[in-house]
Formats: sequence, C-alpha cells, structure tokens
Amino acid sequence: MNIFGYLPVGLAFLLAIGACSHRKQYADTPAGKDPIPVTLLPLAATDTTLAIMATGAFTTDDETVLAFKNGGIIQQIHVKEGDAFKKGQLLASLEPTEIHTAVRQSELALEKAERDYKRARQLYIDSVATLEQLENAQTALAAAKEDAKRASYNLGHTAIRAAFDGYVLQRPASTGQVVGPGTPVLVVSGTGRQGWLLRVGVSDRQWAALQVGDSAAVTSDVASEVPMKAVVHRKSEGVDPQSGTFAVYLKLLDSKLPGLASGMFGKARIKLSHTIAGWSIPYEAVLDGDGGKAYVFVTDDGKIARRVQVQVGEIQKGHVVVTSGLEQETSVIVAGSPYLRDGSEITVR
Repeated sequence: MNIFGYLPVGLAFLLAIGACSHRKQYADTPAGKDPIPVTLLPLAATDTTLAIMATGAFTTDDETVLAFKNGGIIQQIHVKEGDAFKKGQLLASLEPTEIHTAVRQSELALEKAERDYKRARQLYIDSVATLEQLENAQTALAAAKEDAKRASYNLGHTAIRAAFDGYVLQRPASTGQVVGPGTPVLVVSGTGRQGWLLRVGVSDRQWAALQVGDSAAVTSDVASEVPMKAVVHRKSEGVDPQSGTFAVYLKLLDSKLPGLASGMFGKARIKLSHTIAGWSIPYEAVLDGDGGKAYVFVTDDGKIARRVQVQVGEIQKGHVVVTSGLEQETSVIVAGSPYLRDGSEITVR
C-alpha cells in the first residue's frame, strides 16, 4: 500500500539526475539490436518502518473562537491582534440598550402576571373565578418568571471576558459592527500552558496509516533547528474543505519551549508504529515517478528486460522503499535502465 499518495518532489529530482548520469555512462552503447549492458541487484523483502513527512503550523490545545451569545452592535473591542490578556479581563462588549429594554419588558410582564394571579386566586376563593382561570393565571405567572430569567441571563452575556491567560490571534470583527449570535469576534489562544501542538495536513492514505501515539520529530527554522520530540495526539474525523487534506495534531512532549508562537511554520517526520514489507533499491533504478507510482525494469532470464509498475513508500538516503509491485521478482536492474524498453534485450555485466 502506498501510504503517501504522491511521489516526493525530491525523488523526481533525483530520478532526473540519475537518468543524466546513466546517459553519460552509456553514451557509447552500441545502437540497434545489440543487447544493452545492465547491472542487477538481487531482491529480498524486509520489514521496513516508514515515515511520513508533513508541514503545518504551531497552535495550542486551547485556541478558541469567541463570540457573543446574542446579536447586536459591538460597543467596544478592548484588545487588538497580538495583545496579551489576563483571566477575567474584559475583551469585548455589545451596545446594551436593546437587551436592557428586553429586561425591563420582562420585569413589567412579571409584575402584571403576579397581579393577575393574586386577583384570580382571590376570585376563586370568592367562587367568582373558575379553577381553570386560576390555573391559567398560575401558568402565565410561571412563564413570566422564566422570561425574566432568560432576559437577565442574556444581559450577563453582553460582554466577553477572558476565561484564561492568553493573547489575541485574530480580530475578525470591529467596533460598531452588527453581528449575529455566534459570529466570530476574537480568536484567542492560551500561553502554551497545556503544551504546544503542530497541526499538519495529510492525505487520506497517510491519515489511515497514522495511529494515535506514533512518534514524530518536529523542527522549526525560527524556534529551534534541533528536532523536538512529539507524538500523534489526535486525528480529525473530516476533511478540510479548503485544503482537501485531513488534519493531524502532533503534541510536543516538552511543554516549555521558548521562541514558539501560534501560527509559526513547522516540519515533522512522523514514524509509523507498524512495519511493512518492502524492498530497498537505489533511486537510479526507479523511473517515471508520478502520484506515488513509478516503474522499474526486471528480468527473469538475464536476457529480456520487463518494465513493471511499483508503489514507492518513502525516499531515504540514497535509495527508495518500494512497498508493492516486486512480490514475484528476484532481481531488479539498477544500471542501464534509461536505455531500456519493455522487451529490450540485455546482457548482464
């Protein structure tokens, strides 16, 4: 199975270099039907641990989008992008006139319901009102009390206060803007107190191959060039409609890393916890890489070359790992491939 879903750009570059070197080496190869001299490499499948290369941005586990419960006109946003804040600090507020009016209306409705209930109870005692009328008045009073509670609760949510120490990542709204319930006003993040995460995007095949707990090495050109240990913390359950990739969150094991900030670029090498049977062959033997697929030449009798398709799992130093396509083969041609076609006559050097 090809866990990458694409052939790395570096592999394509290396293939091009390899092809050029072969052309130079075999520039004097006789033309026509003369057998092409080739070099063979015996094949032996081994269990290989593959790795996935991915890039993304640093974030924290408490990154939060803040919004008002009720819509209205923003009276004031008290912070700007990049500002730090403390727990309990006022971050934004709505213009309160409309909600104050709703609270006052609910209070007046409650007062009227209380008067109606008292009158209905007295009339019922005097046998003037029926039991149904008394019960209706009692129900209206209970509904008025609930409306008053709701209005009071909404009044308490005309302001956004910080639930933790942190800083502002984005401020998508502005003072004076009319916003609806749930419209993002601020995007905030903690100060990394719960640890840093690297959010990377992977393909569907990579997502399926990764498991929570797989180890990773993370690097950042800005914060630290030394690889930082991390593990796969969680995997998204849906595709990102903008990028078409699946999000995977890598948790850095060291929670106190100076120089990191949310949004910084990072690179990760994620080592899969399970092994896969594969063949390690020189990159010079691999041709026409595209979409994780490539071609190599093999031979059964040392006289005729056959072109077969293989799946490339990973490019490593000086060689590539082929994960499928060579199950029935005993050797692969590692020199002379650029001059071969399917069915070409060969002579083994």
